[in-house]
Amino acid sequence: MKTFAKVTAALRRKLGVKVVRTDDAACAAASYDSSKLPFFPEAVIFPAEEGDIGVVLTLANKHGVPVTTRGRGTTLTGAAAPVRGGWVIDMMSLNKIEINEDAGMAHVQCGANVAAIQRAAEAKGWFYPPDPSSKEYCTIGGNIACNAGGMHGGKYGVTRDFIVALRGFLPTGEYVEWGTATKKFSAGFNMRDLWIGSEGMLGVVTGAVLKLIPRPAERWTLLTSFPDEAHALKAALALFRSRMQPAICEFLDRESVLCAERATKQSVFEGQAGRPVILLELAGSKLEVQEQSVAVLAWAGAHATAHRVAANREEAEQLWAVRRKCSGAMFELGDAKLNEDIVIPMRSYVKFAQFLKKLKRDSGLHVPTFGHLADGNLHVNIMYHRADKKETRAAEKAVQSLMETVVALGGAISGEHGIGLAKTPFLRIQHPPAQVRAMQAVKAALDPKGILNPGKMFDVFHVWKHAKLDVKFPWDHK
Repeated sequence: MKTFAKVTAALRRKLGVKVVRTDDAACAAASYDSSKLPFFPEAVIFPAEEGDIGVVLTLANKHGVPVTTRGRGTTLTGAAAPVRGGWVIDMMSLNKIEINEDAGMAHVQCGANVAAIQRAAEAKGWFYPPDPSSKEYCTIGGNIACNAGGMHGGKYGVTRDFIVALRGFLPTGEYVEWGTATKKFSAGFNMRDLWIGSEGMLGVVTGAVLKLIPRPAERWTLLTSFPDEAHALKAALALFRSRMQPAICEFLDRESVLCAERATKQSVFEGQAGRPVILLELAGSKLEVQEQSVAVLAWAGAHATAHRVAANREEAEQLWAVRRKCSGAMFELGDAKLNEDIVIPMRSYVKFAQFLKKLKRDSGLHVPTFGHLADGNLHVNIMYHRADKKETRAAEKAVQSLMETVVALGGAISGEHGIGLAKTPFLRIQHPPAQVRAMQAVKAALDPKGILNPGKMFDVFHVWKHAKLDVKFPWDHK
């Protein structure tokens, strides 16, 4: 791997040794994200102000230094791992949050914590809906980079739907602003949306203006159980066809429920252990929620084998425990997981359930699945034992079959995690050559020297063939 000692020394002279660190501790901490695949950088930059980013990129672009941007590192795909070495920019210190309560907008820096943004908005009577499961840790910059979603996506949308404007730097170090803090903007190409979901490959976001919506006055939570996955998915389709739009509609298959039940040492529904469940939450005005809850209870009575309403927020949290426990509890089924955040169109829900049943049988592996039914974003977890070569080969074959089937059914290979390193073997299943060339042309136009997050998206990388670090993050489900 190429080194850049002289350029790094020059950067340290410009910004100072407190901003540009080359010690082993700093470099080791920035060498991996939640994919736990380590690649040591040459230096880690901790910017004191947004302008420092321009200095870093100007020098990097001049000398061809690879640059990887990171927030907290919660990404599961390796998108924040410095696979080509070079420099890592740690954005955590750029974390200011300001709420414009008159306009209903949040002015945030890229390192601002997502849950902190939500709390700041709620304190002013507003609501920022995107809610990835790592929201207590992840940054808004990382959410923008992969267009993160979460459980509210079906009703409210994903990160892209709440970005009013962005600011930051081109790979050349030039400062740019895409959009303004206004509710309308139609002046020139929409570069803002091009940056959203580009995984730090087209520019470095330093700040954003977020759209907020009024905070829901009321919430209502219902847990339902079904005889099998097909019944659960057909019931969900019946609910959506009635024009009901719950704020959250989470599905857990039998394996996911069994894992959660063993972890909590209690059945979700007495006498119905291991049955798939759907967890619903309504949100809105008191009258809206009251009217909708009557319709949802009628739906549950017609389709579910059992249901339970939370009497208050404390009981609602108890119902949510099954959803929070299932992912971590899956590691009883294997010490390694291929967690694929695929998207399936509603018309294909039942066909996909049939495919998963066949995939489990053919692979001999456990494949617990859960996710967001309101937008079709399901998390398919292929569990295996890393030391078992037969299981590893079966997992590799299973994930290939999964991705081919998802695309054949009209779906997407990723709904919120992005491509990074982990999804690179499957990008060309989703996109034919002309589409890949178009994306590469955009990359070449904005980053002609290829310094930003190189080695991602277009270069094939098989994560299951690389050893992972044995580390534990605070946001790990295990």
